[in-house]
Amino acid sequence: MILTRKALSNPVAVIVAGILVVIFGTLSLLALPIQMTPEIERPEISVATSWRAAAPSEVESEILEPQEDVLRSVPGLLRMSSTSSFGRGSIQMEFAIGTDMSRALIEVMNRLNQVPRYPVDANEPVIRVGGSRFEKVIAWFALSVKPGNERPIETYQDFIEDTVITRLERVPGVSGTGAFGGRSNEVRITFDPYKAASIGLDLTSISSELGSNANISAGSTEVGRRQYTIRFSGKYEVESLGDMVLEWRDGEAIRLKDIARVHMTMVDPSSALHMNGAAAIGVNVIPESGVNVLEVMDSLKATIADLAANELDRAGLTIKQNYDESVYVIASINMVRNNLLLGMSLAVVVLWWFLRKFRATLIVALSIPLCLFAAFIVLNITGRTLNIISLAGLAFATGMVLDAAIVVLENIFRQREAGREGNDASERGTMQVWGALIASTATTVAIFMPVVFLEDEAGQLFSDLAVTISAAVTASLIVAVTVLPTAAANWVRGSGIEDVHRHWWRWATDHIMRWTGTPGRRRKWVAALIILPLMLAFVLKPSADYLPEGKRNFMFGFMVAPPGLGVETGKREVMDVIDERLKPYINGEKPMQLESYFLGTSRSFGTFIGGSAADPDDVDDFIGLLNSETLRGFPDTIAFAGRRAIFGGSRGGRQINVDLQADSFESLIKGGQVGFQAIQEVLPGANIRPIPGLEQAEPEIRLTPDDRRIAEVGWNRSRMGTIIRAMGDGAFMGEYFDGTRRYNIIMRSEEWYSPEDLAALPVATPSGEIQTIGELATITRTAGPSQILRVDRKRTLTLQVTPPASMPLEEALDIIDEKVVPKIMEQLPQNGSIQMRGTAEALDQALKSMAGSFSLAIVILYLLISALFRSFKDSLLVILTIPMATVGGIVSLRLMDLALAASGGQQMDLLTMIGFVILLGLVVNNAILLVYRARDAEREGMPRKAAVESAVRLRLRPILMSTMTSIFGMLPLMLMPGAGTELYRGMATVIVGGMLVSTLFTLILLPSLLRANEDAYPGSQSDAVLS
Repeated sequence: MILTRKALSNPVAVIVAGILVVIFGTLSLLALPIQMTPEIERPEISVATSWRAAAPSEVESEILEPQEDVLRSVPGLLRMSSTSSFGRGSIQMEFAIGTDMSRALIEVMNRLNQVPRYPVDANEPVIRVGGSRFEKVIAWFALSVKPGNERPIETYQDFIEDTVITRLERVPGVSGTGAFGGRSNEVRITFDPYKAASIGLDLTSISSELGSNANISAGSTEVGRRQYTIRFSGKYEVESLGDMVLEWRDGEAIRLKDIARVHMTMVDPSSALHMNGAAAIGVNVIPESGVNVLEVMDSLKATIADLAANELDRAGLTIKQNYDESVYVIASINMVRNNLLLGMSLAVVVLWWFLRKFRATLIVALSIPLCLFAAFIVLNITGRTLNIISLAGLAFATGMVLDAAIVVLENIFRQREAGREGNDASERGTMQVWGALIASTATTVAIFMPVVFLEDEAGQLFSDLAVTISAAVTASLIVAVTVLPTAAANWVRGSGIEDVHRHWWRWATDHIMRWTGTPGRRRKWVAALIILPLMLAFVLKPSADYLPEGKRNFMFGFMVAPPGLGVETGKREVMDVIDERLKPYINGEKPMQLESYFLGTSRSFGTFIGGSAADPDDVDDFIGLLNSETLRGFPDTIAFAGRRAIFGGSRGGRQINVDLQADSFESLIKGGQVGFQAIQEVLPGANIRPIPGLEQAEPEIRLTPDDRRIAEVGWNRSRMGTIIRAMGDGAFMGEYFDGTRRYNIIMRSEEWYSPEDLAALPVATPSGEIQTIGELATITRTAGPSQILRVDRKRTLTLQVTPPASMPLEEALDIIDEKVVPKIMEQLPQNGSIQMRGTAEALDQALKSMAGSFSLAIVILYLLISALFRSFKDSLLVILTIPMATVGGIVSLRLMDLALAASGGQQMDLLTMIGFVILLGLVVNNAILLVYRARDAEREGMPRKAAVESAVRLRLRPILMSTMTSIFGMLPLMLMPGAGTELYRGMATVIVGGMLVSTLFTLILLPSLLRANEDAYPGSQSDAVLS
């Protein structure tokens, strides 16, 4: 063995190499970005287009439909969904895994340029790559006025965008920010329709007059010895805009101020936000990809402190941080770090219990830090981050990296007992187990290769874990054949390690040989230990879940408000009531207290609430309070609250999107109502949110034009539309730039209070006649949609279902598919359809990926072991131990579920499933040691029976040592409660249970298989070699 020989010949070089690994490992650890979870990049592109004062129907027809028409054939597009709401339209495009998103982005931009036209007052589309930005927020800040400042907080929107937003976006690592709850300004021309009609002024002509006023550059000219720039100052300032001459009659000017007031004012409220019961403006922060969240948060806090002491203080504002993701990140990182250290300590204690020699224990334990530092180096080189998943991988690797060292050290001392000394014993002892070490390391690393190369969300989530464990285990092989033989040769004196438990191994070996002594017993053992585990695994297998929700101290809830609820009414009748109900929980009157909360309302989203508890253990109680009291008692509303999932987005958390599609919107609503009721019956405790709603009841005042009358007065539908917009939220007249920012110029009439008032408003027409609105259009009260959802260009109604925490997602899907879908289909026309999206779709894809990875891992294991043993038959013996490990993992998972039943149980989510993959690489190592030693002994001339007995007796101690160190190294991950532990508890449970069961029964199954036809292999040596 060249590596071992080189290491033994130069111990100083080995020490230097170890020191270098520690140094570069430390530098890599300090350089690794720290995040809560691995970043999951979803191949998505979103397009958002805003259009002020537009209803959902117009947004759909004038913006989204033309955009969808040009985007429908983008290469790699899997699904296109769009949402039309008041004043805004958005399109979400999902692409196939592996799509070149840079090329897709260019394609989307080029196709959007092909849209024939947009409404004149619609903004340019905003294109973003990636999933929902809201799910990536790491901080929320609330700005409110200081005591004594009488200015309303919503008037500070422009100031906050110019100062706070600008400063925060300059912080390194910040991708974007947003401000909510304020109102920006506009230049408003508020006209009196009666005055305009009385002087016969055609309102539609004002638009062309305003649009023709602009500053114009006329080049330059040389006058004397100087060059002069020629500029025509044709633009009106806001203060002088009222002096604009609209017409000249009878020698007198008709000015804009004669019929209207021109003033800078805030836009109409479209949303409202309260923080801890008071009006506020909320600011969020979204980080760049791959940054260190803790460093970004520190920089943010320093910037906020500077703003609070200077600009905000002078403006009479205060700022408070309401959400800080780094708190949970730090708690989770500290928890897994503590579990890692505790696991290391337990593993070393177990090791000492077996070896009972301090120096020998220290030599083996040396593998842990060296391998972990090597893993840090690999994580840094591969561009990974330090997160809960990668740290859990390090914790799992703690016990695994000891396996090779234990086997090598144990065999080195057997060589010393045989009379060899120093370097000779170390080299020969390493050489004898080299093949088995290569096989066990290769199999452990190989089972992760399919996971590393998965490109879907499951692969991205688990690749950090796979890289971490693979790096640590590979390093453990190098340490075992270089550092450990050198240390054993130079630091440990004596002939060997006195085995104080020798009588136990003899007793166990004798009983194993007795239990498998006859062909009949062996057949029974084989049948029982292969068939029974398969049957138990089939019967006990839990239903699958997607991703754990986590225990983050952050609640979020929503309320679907009754149609037509305005912002001001929502503040008065909903927000103020909720604020009053939560007042005792924020001012110290109740024993259970909120740290902070925010409450908002929006016309397109409804009412929403979120916050955190002063004591993280109270979150579940607060969620119960919100669902049973705080959000109840409001007429015609649907509301629920829950814990915000760590893995958010449309494919995160535990949401099942049941999509109903049909040409008739009425049938969609009817099917949605039936489905809503059916889900409530079959899934009691589930939260159901209908999107866009279960009734098309958004109040409308609809004006149907009278084409004949409009033509008679000299107008057309387009000019009539301008008049109607001016009578509503206002007609867009252009933009005004004051040298700092641009403002919309909006012309709107004085307020009116009923459809009858609107119908009576007079307008002057080009024909000279004065007509009322009611004479030019028929006005009716009706209802329309508050939101329009489209999936693949078809109108869709979605029932967003969140199953109870104790119910696995797979079980909920089966129930919906069997008991709800048939009832909905009865209400839909023949061309109607139902699809499952969101987490339901992601779970199906992930289960297929995991099943493929698991199967491929088994095939890879079988082929690698076959190459090592030079036998397809012997490698099959090793593979036959897998069912026992699987059923052990399932049984332990069931027991953990029962133990945690009061807090929601332990689901078999994707993170738990990866535990079964890790288990494969661990359990076959013990089998490899036994089979390799037994066949090696046979090749040396032993009878088969003696060879098996020799393998059991010689390998029993290292098998139990490696198994127990691995189990005790992972026990803290399985048993210790705390932040983030819910992410890896299931994984640890599966590995611990699987290893425990498989180790116990492998020691019976493999001897039963290995002793097959033992009488036909008498060997060429006597049994004396066993003594």
